[in-house]
Amino acid sequence: MKRLLLWVHRAEDTVLVLLLLSMIVLAGYDILARSLFGGGVSWIPPLLRVMVLWIGLLGALLATRTREHISIDLISKLGGPLLNRVAASVTLLFAAAVCGLVGWYSAQYVQLAFEFQDIAFGEIPAWPLQLIIPFSFSLMALRFLIQGLASAAGKEFSA
Repeated sequence: MKRLLLWVHRAEDTVLVLLLLSMIVLAGYDILARSLFGGGVSWIPPLLRVMVLWIGLLGALLATRTREHISIDLISKLGGPLLNRVAASVTLLFAAAVCGLVGWYSAQYVQLAFEFQDIAFGEIPAWPLQLIIPFSFSLMALRFLIQGLASAAGKEFSA
């Protein structure tokens, strides 16, 4: 199981790095093309917007993996170990439920985009570019669920 998780973590990190490098190269090329040739490539700006969405959601996924996501930890400063464990379990399980709902409804949204043949830009359909939304939120829900159950059991687990 640890080997599988290590492989998943490396794959996530690799995709994030490649995505960021691609964004830098594309944005740099577009800036140079606009400055030197009087016009950029028409498909680069919309692609960069999609890549920002992907990098944001994959970054959120990374934050849930390392438990570095935004949280309010007033209880951990004021409460004892039992209260901290209960609060952590409740908040992690609540986050799992919210992410699960967002994942579910975003999957339905992507399905509608597929059925109505929405176009993102050019001739590119929107639904493959939107798949990151249900994918990332579903995986975040799974991670929060695992972490919440581990916290309830009194164990630390990073999924």
